[in-house]
Amino acid sequence: MDKKGKIIAVYGSVADIQFESGPLPIIYEIIKAHTFDDKEVTFEVVEHYEPNICRCVALSSTYGLKRNSPAFASGNVLSVPRGEKLYGRVVSALGIPIDDGGKINTEDVIPIREPGRKEAKDLSIKENSKLKFEIMETGIKVLDILFPLVKGSKTGIPGGAALGKTVLILEIIHNIITKHRGTCVFAGVGERIREGNELYHEFVRTGLLDRSIMVFGQMNESSGARFEAAHTGVAIAESIQNKGEEVLFFVDNIFRFSQAGAELSALLGRIPSETGYQPTLTSEISEFHERIKSNENAAITSVEAVYVPADDLTDPAVVAIFSHLDSILVLSRDYIQRGLYPAIDPLLSSSGFIDPNILGRRHFEIAQEIIRHFQKYQDLQRIVSIIGKEELSKQERVIFERTRKLQNFFTQPFFTAELYTGTKGAYVPLEKTILGCEKIISGELDSVPDDKFYMIGPIDQLNI
Repeated sequence: MDKKGKIIAVYGSVADIQFESGPLPIIYEIIKAHTFDDKEVTFEVVEHYEPNICRCVALSSTYGLKRNSPAFASGNVLSVPRGEKLYGRVVSALGIPIDDGGKINTEDVIPIREPGRKEAKDLSIKENSKLKFEIMETGIKVLDILFPLVKGSKTGIPGGAALGKTVLILEIIHNIITKHRGTCVFAGVGERIREGNELYHEFVRTGLLDRSIMVFGQMNESSGARFEAAHTGVAIAESIQNKGEEVLFFVDNIFRFSQAGAELSALLGRIPSETGYQPTLTSEISEFHERIKSNENAAITSVEAVYVPADDLTDPAVVAIFSHLDSILVLSRDYIQRGLYPAIDPLLSSSGFIDPNILGRRHFEIAQEIIRHFQKYQDLQRIVSIIGKEELSKQERVIFERTRKLQNFFTQPFFTAELYTGTKGAYVPLEKTILGCEKIISGELDSVPDDKFYMIGPIDQLNI
């Protein structure tokens, strides 16, 4: 029988529920209550207090709750249907369908967290095991050549407002699922409802929904729902991975996850750290990212959008997220202002996979040469802005102009932006990207004007 308690206080998305006697519900256990108009409110236990009080986080709106209303402990932690039951569906952080597609008929559920402490796993590397790095081609030129997406890796796309994080993630989803037939789990964490609606219809339009699962805890929902949407998404990805399927896990936006944690921390009465964020920021980010890993069955490959407040890459939450990423693709406002899309800044961005043993010697050397050109261009740009290009030496002018061509060549029309641009999207194989960069750097295309390289696909589309 469910354990009965009563609501004694509500603080926004947090409530105190007192139980009469006996052991309290365990941490993360689900408690249900009803508002005055009989709407169900789901709570999750996060702390215990004397006398017999559970401090709980609401996973839905608390509007309409009354003091001394009855609340019932379920005896279970939050569970959602297994991933294979959810293909083509859109669910909330609670695993409830929100796509008007009808009820999900399944008793087969998984907990989004394991209650209590788990035994430590054996993480020792077996003697004869070899690390294998499998590159997943995205068809996006600048990504494939400088910041390759490796199976089982974590990639972050940090950027301020309106720099194209969501569009870039959509293009990666489109290209990889279309070409590689992967399974996609998309967690919409704390972003706009409009974006979630557009994403859903884009998936329907392009036929990607059949191999995708979407979890949403959007901007209009409680901080508890926004926080748990990320954990629900990764739990669904884990359940698919355990069946032996490769999973692509996309999060938009992981900064909103840490932001929701900060809101909950304040409501729970915790004293913030010196930086203004919750004292548990590092542990919350770590707990989430440590679940994104490969096992003997399959890999989870994650791509996460990271909102950067005020374009400040030293923001404590952004830095905490960076420490868990293998590759970081920094979006630049300067690139956006110059009309360079995708606006990935090669010098601010980084990848842990630029290695000849992973990429091959030819790919590695051309990537290194591209970075050298961009570094020299950055220095020369300051000089040109003051005294003009005519004052550069002949060799410097050559590097300056070739880098301008590379910048324009790395722009690309996206399939997911066709409705807005009217330009057909382009998928560029890695081999053609390398060939194009080699031709530019070798001087073979020095006579071609810069603007001819703008918004083309492979180099053979060059209109000369």
